[in-house]
Formats: sequence, C-alpha cells, structure tokens
Amino acid sequence: MKLIDYKKRKKTYVIAEIGQAHDGNLGFLHSMIDSMKNSGVDAIKFQMHIANAESSKEEPFRVNFSYVDKTRYEYWKRMEIDFENWIKIKKKCENYGIEFLVTPFSITAINILEKLNVEKYKVGSGDLMNPLMIEKLSSLNKEVILSTGLGQINELDNAINILKNNKSDFGILQCTTEYPSKPQNIGLKWIDYFNKRYSCPVGLSDHSGEIYPSIAAVALGASIIEAHLTFDKRMFGPDAKASLSIDQFKEMVKSIRFTEKALNMKKKILTKEKEQLRMMFGRALSVNKDLKKGHIIAFDDLEVKKPANAGINVAKYKNILGKVLRKPKSKWDFLNFDDFE
Repeated sequence: MKLIDYKKRKKTYVIAEIGQAHDGNLGFLHSMIDSMKNSGVDAIKFQMHIANAESSKEEPFRVNFSYVDKTRYEYWKRMEIDFENWIKIKKKCENYGIEFLVTPFSITAINILEKLNVEKYKVGSGDLMNPLMIEKLSSLNKEVILSTGLGQINELDNAINILKNNKSDFGILQCTTEYPSKPQNIGLKWIDYFNKRYSCPVGLSDHSGEIYPSIAAVALGASIIEAHLTFDKRMFGPDAKASLSIDQFKEMVKSIRFTEKALNMKKKILTKEKEQLRMMFGRALSVNKDLKKGHIIAFDDLEVKKPANAGINVAKYKNILGKVLRKPKSKWDFLNFDDFE
C-alpha cells in the first residue's frame, strides 16, 4: 500500500510487528507469519540486526532479560538472520498477500534490504536523530515511516527536511518508548498535532499491549497503526508484555475496519425505508382533554402521538393555534384540518 493511499484514508495501514519476538528461532518466526494469514494486516514488520554494524560490547541492555546473552551485542548477534532466510521470509509474506516491512538498524542492513527490493522502510525512534541513516534512506526514493518515541520535535523536523529535500514520501508514528506504555503516556493527541504540523500520513506505534489505543487513534485520524505481536504475553523477550496476542491482534484489525466504516460520512438521504420509519416514530397532533364544539385551540390543549400520518403533523402545530373546532373532540383524539371552521 502506497503512502498516498493513507492520505485518501481509503484504508488504515496496519503493521504487525514481529520484531524480536522470534528470539532468533526461524521456525518460531515462520509460525508467527502463519498466524497472521487472513488476519487483515497489511504488513508484517521485522528488525534487521547486524551486530558488528550496529552495536559494540559496550552497549548496555535496555532490560537485562536474557538468560543466555552476557551482553546486548551477543543478543543482537543471536538475532541475526542470513540473507537466504530473509528471501524465504519475504516470499512467505508476499504469498499471503502481506507486505514485508523491515526496520534496519545500520547502513549495512539498508544495503542488504535493497538487494531484497523492499518497497518502504520503517525507522525506529532511536534513529530519528541519526541523519546519516535518514540521508541514506532518502537517497533511495523509497517510502519511509518514522517513529518518534525517542525523538525531539527539532530532530523530527530535521529528518523530515532531509526526506523532503530528496522528495521522499514519508509518514510519522506517535510512539512512546515504554514497554508496556501506561495509558496516560500513549499521547493520542499528538496524532492531530503531527497531522497539522507536517501534512503527511500520521499514525500510532503502540506498546500498551492493549487494542484500545489503536482503535481510538483511527477514530482520531490515524492512517497507520503498528503494534507488536506475540503468541503469549508470558513469553521470553523484552517486548512480550507490551505486545498483542494473536487473538488480540485479529480483534484489533476487525475493530479498526469497523471504525473505518463508521467514520464514513454519508448524506442524510431519505430512503423509502427511512420515510416509513419517520412515519412510524414521528408524531401527529391530538388533544389532551375533551373539547366542545366552538372551542378555540390553545397550546395547552395539545398532545402528540404516533404515528405521524394519523393526523396533523406536529411541525404544523402553530397553524392551528387560535382556530375554532367545528365539532367536539374526545380526549386523545387526533386532530385533522377538517376539524376546524
């Protein structure tokens, strides 16, 4: 799906982020792809880690979760996937009609992804302040989606200026680098701010582990949604608690598609069926007491009853005020124009 499609709001671009949830196990990774078949997602996103190019033994753990890796560098090394397997992963996604999307974490990773002929790139929020990577991506004439979790507005401005200078299409994701994100830190109001400031597709990269923020984001104008995926929130890994289970993810997509339709504004056209309902639920004028012949109709004499076509329509009540009855009326009788002199 092209970025231009987001602008027209034909369909929210939904990304299932596998990221590091496979823990370096290719069988597990393929099972996760299988779980998203027929789910309605538009893309499955992966992370391409090349330890020597992106890290060093001095890099600390964000969360020291690993039982097998002594350093963050060792973890990235274990998460590496060779080129032949990337080809198979990409092919599997495409066979399911799902776009293969990757976040590169080094220039070397970008060069590898170019050999895979990817259509667009996702930039992690940690690289928003990495002009070398933004320059590299902008030179490729590919679409770029930027996450904003760790970035400042001036850094986002700089990244967007680089992309604009190279005429690259881009989108922005409101993101909170907190796993899982607390509700008060999700920042849904940034969606409207980014829409107005940058006039580009804007969305939410959510780490709450719940489906609600993404549904609310679509209602607020988001056109891209990204959330992490896991088989079970109790699994090993740094993102499991901040991820959606398979069933949650499918329910979120279903809810987003429902919300998209609910946002569709149609003209208030009266169909034959609606006209019938208007008659059924509408009101006609009646009297709330017994009235004698010659009585002058006052406001306090009137009641309104269903259906609308049983008497004078309530909208015409002023037309009969002050008119004289030419015959008596019993309490709760409908009024018609031939009741008056």
